[in-house]
Amino acid sequence: MTDDDIALAQRLADAAGEAIRPFYRARFAIETKADHSPVTEVDRAAEAAMRTILERERPGDGINGEEYGADRPDASRIWALDPIDGTRAFLAGRPLFGTLIALIEDGIPVLGLIDQPIARDRWVGAAGHGTTLNNVAAHVRACPALARAHLATTGPNLFAGGKQAAFDRLRDGVGDTLWGGDCHNYALLASGHLDLVVESGLKLHDFAALAPVVEGAGGRMTDWQGRALTAASEGDVIAAGDPALIEKAVEALA
Repeated sequence: MTDDDIALAQRLADAAGEAIRPFYRARFAIETKADHSPVTEVDRAAEAAMRTILERERPGDGINGEEYGADRPDASRIWALDPIDGTRAFLAGRPLFGTLIALIEDGIPVLGLIDQPIARDRWVGAAGHGTTLNNVAAHVRACPALARAHLATTGPNLFAGGKQAAFDRLRDGVGDTLWGGDCHNYALLASGHLDLVVESGLKLHDFAALAPVVEGAGGRMTDWQGRALTAASEGDVIAAGDPALIEKAVEALA
């Protein structure tokens, strides 16, 4: 991962934002995917705009996108793209969705970008670089006590089977729980406004961009067993602003 890769990720986000903004709070076609989640022409247009740039500038790299699947999945470098993470929020006119862009090298996410194209807030985290929000350093806040932690998650529908009971155990031990927010929660954690985000069933394009942002701000992100996230992770994730919370969250979820 190089400075050129960071600059490229910024250009990808710019292109996605240009595709998204004209449709915000507008009328357009909506479809329902096989997993019952909504998808729009805007999701597809934003991902297509990013793919066009990658095919031109990084033709040897792989791409894993939410809308158009995987190209060159065996490449050592893979760009993971989620053009609109939080499509339901986008459809409702809520500026709580985001574009997620990650670079994964040899299975490890090394670069992550969370872009909110309406508020024009952009978090960037990369290995060897501190996380920034709009080019200003972002930092998590200290909160080593679970009982004082502010926990966020997108919604209870993320937790299937016994995972709902596990999440409820954790929720019972925290100070407060915020529902909704999608990728915005991880960005706000990186800026010191939340302490924990816990979710389940995420796909690679959902979580790959998040770990570099959280960890570059001084936090930590793992799976539910406390292991570092890789391209092979199952998508059950814990993000903690204060790394001391990880072990306590893992224990509560076990």
